[in-house]
Amino acid sequence: MTARLKDTYKNEVFKALQEKFQYKNVMEVPKLEKVTINMGLGEAKENPKILESAVKEIGQITGQRPVITKAKKSIANFKVRAGMPVGAKVTLRGDNMYVFVDKLFNISLPRVRDFKGVSKNSFDGRGNYSMGIKEQLIFPEINYDEVDTIKGMNIVFTTTAKTDEEAAELLKLLGMPFEK
Repeated sequence: MTARLKDTYKNEVFKALQEKFQYKNVMEVPKLEKVTINMGLGEAKENPKILESAVKEIGQITGQRPVITKAKKSIANFKVRAGMPVGAKVTLRGDNMYVFVDKLFNISLPRVRDFKGVSKNSFDGRGNYSMGIKEQLIFPEINYDEVDTIKGMNIVFTTTAKTDEEAAELLKLLGMPFEK
């Protein structure tokens, strides 16, 4: 059994992109390569419990255990030493990625208060898209009563598109709710 969004990509999105951009080779058609979810936790240096809860929550949201990220350099102003844990991240590929993206577009983002869509200006110039979420409570897996602090997260969609226009069209056809 494959992910619903993966079937949509194969059957509809692939053909639509090929017609719109007139690709000569099927390997040129852009696709989602990976989705990276990162939660930076600067306050983890004072309270290690925050890191444990963040790892648990990201694991519930994505269905994959996150990696704890550590500081690369010591920064005296922030009281951070090299090697201190400062966050957690997950890289999703394959079916896990498509399941997460489907859930994000169709269930979680519409739960954001006063949601008008995501910005079209967050492309990096090479066909990748970044977005931020202010609170983890929009995901249905998170139990509101067990949350001690509200934490935000960054989500990066890495595509094989060569331009931002191609990547925007790919994400739009997959169901990304861009603002009007």
